[in-house]
Amino acid sequence: MISKEMQNVIKLLKDFSAKTEITVEAQRALMKQMVAMMKLPKDVKYETVDAGGVPAEWVSVPESNDEFVILYLHGGYYIVGEMFIERVFASLIARASKCRVLAIDYRLAPEYPYPAALDDAINAYRWLINDQKINPQNIIIEGLSAGGGLTLACLLKLRDEGDTLPTAAVSLCPYGDLTLTGESYKRNADLDWISYELSQFNAPLYYSESDPKDPYISPIFGDFNKLPPVFIQVGTSDVLHDDSIRLGECAKAAGVDVTVDVWEGMVHGFQMFTAFAPESRDAIKKMSEFTDRFFM
Repeated sequence: MISKEMQNVIKLLKDFSAKTEITVEAQRALMKQMVAMMKLPKDVKYETVDAGGVPAEWVSVPESNDEFVILYLHGGYYIVGEMFIERVFASLIARASKCRVLAIDYRLAPEYPYPAALDDAINAYRWLINDQKINPQNIIIEGLSAGGGLTLACLLKLRDEGDTLPTAAVSLCPYGDLTLTGESYKRNADLDWISYELSQFNAPLYYSESDPKDPYISPIFGDFNKLPPVFIQVGTSDVLHDDSIRLGECAKAAGVDVTVDVWEGMVHGFQMFTAFAPESRDAIKKMSEFTDRFFM
């Protein structure tokens, strides 16, 4: 049973989406409208830093343990979002996981198509290890939507280039298949607030002249062998639901310790709305139970 509060959130999201043209400019404006609904808690501290050439921000709360770090990769189809917009969600992660969060302002398409976002995420991870002297066993990479797909792409790239991998990864509602073959695009077309048409427009802006089946673009085509534990969370009404399920199957087939946490009736990005809906708060708590396995 979906709470009344979440029903109101979904209705508002659909209303916003229905009024938004499928252009880069309109989507960026919509993201700012959505974030304007959320308030940053007064006890949040943030510090702008240069993370190996990548604009970034440390986000922490009083209970954050500086020894543990989540590298947070925001969502937005690789064309929308920035670290300042993501402060609220990054602060939720910091509080739930009792750690510091490094939120990076990776470059966006279409101005900077693939591999810009992946390069920035990799550089920020290496900066944590080489410059900040953070033990990889104390780092979790986490992302939402496009950031969820980027999280898994980072793991594949880091493994392939011989880097020491983080202790775990969290992928929320991941955008893991830019060939757009998931059946849930059709099945959930009337349930979610994002659409197949939106992905059709946005995906090519990111992969540009590259092959969308490249595992560093669409990790669903990757080999998950020797990756660290992964937590995937998604709603059944999300048009990207099938991306999450198939990514979980890929990880399981490779012997990865993977958890796929499915929420009945939830739409894309439902975790963001903790100020309004109990499902969002419960989802963040479930995610933090996973990170507690490594940050305790």
